[in-house]
Amino acid sequence: MQVIRVARFGGPDVLVPAEVPDPVAGPRQVVIDVAAADVLFFDTLIRSGMATAFTPVRPPYVPGNGVAGTVISAGPDTDASWIGRRVVAHTGEHGGSGGYAQRAVVAVDDLIPVPESLALPEAAALLHDGATALGLVESFPLRPREWVLVVGASGGLGALLMQLVRTAGGRAIGVARGQSKLELTRTLGAEVVIDSSEPDWPRRVIEATEGRGADLVFDNVGGSVGRVAFAVTAAGGGFSAHGAPAGGFAHIDPDEANRLGVTVRGIEQVQFTPVDLARLVGKALSAIAEGLIRPIIGQTFPLDRAADAHRAIEARTVTGKTLLEV
Repeated sequence: MQVIRVARFGGPDVLVPAEVPDPVAGPRQVVIDVAAADVLFFDTLIRSGMATAFTPVRPPYVPGNGVAGTVISAGPDTDASWIGRRVVAHTGEHGGSGGYAQRAVVAVDDLIPVPESLALPEAAALLHDGATALGLVESFPLRPREWVLVVGASGGLGALLMQLVRTAGGRAIGVARGQSKLELTRTLGAEVVIDSSEPDWPRRVIEATEGRGADLVFDNVGGSVGRVAFAVTAAGGGFSAHGAPAGGFAHIDPDEANRLGVTVRGIEQVQFTPVDLARLVGKALSAIAEGLIRPIIGQTFPLDRAADAHRAIEARTVTGKTLLEV
């Protein structure tokens, strides 16, 4: 079977297709015939060698830890009724756990059935971002009529947060970069859309909220952009500093946050236990089956073009979710 292998840290060119023997399920494991594999920004950090402080993954490895597909075999001590079922699953705890592959071995306890009404690529798109979005709104409950600023609103996670705000009756302000991303943000229910390339974009947040600022901020970007977003958070509001693509998580001065009465939470709020992760993924799958949310799959790449997928993510040209189709 074909996998994508990383033999050394480096640029996207280190993502190289390779042929390996088909995997065999061990005790309490199954083999999934992969239809779609999730591609994360964090995957690009691991591949580049910039995430060694956060993950034990080292070359050589097969990237990815999220897949959707059909169970084709089961190992010893495994319920054979899983065979033939459509599932979504994490292949491990880290981004080097074998997801970029035609077939993947997964622990049976990590399998989540996919509703018949849901396509497998959609299920893959919800595996990480769906759980994260729902976990964030559990940490910061949404309220009708409150102003919610979503920074990075056109990404896979941002698009789901925008829809959750709309479903809750909130007033969404979507921040993105470029006309196509702004148009997508508008279709997702944004009452106000703002281009983050405009130097005075924070002023527009203040104007839209009549001087108050945003009651709640979901920062999917981090870096200096996230720090600016904190400056337009309303006194007594909430700020979620979980994003890092723009150069690390936004650094928020605790003393300043306390002075303003702003509740600040970071990446720890979306570091779920296996039980909570399974619950949130199941909840996300149910939400899409009920028509409450839908994943925005902006682009797909064949497995052997995983390097192109990474290039697109790093170039910030993607909208919505990026997947590998297998």
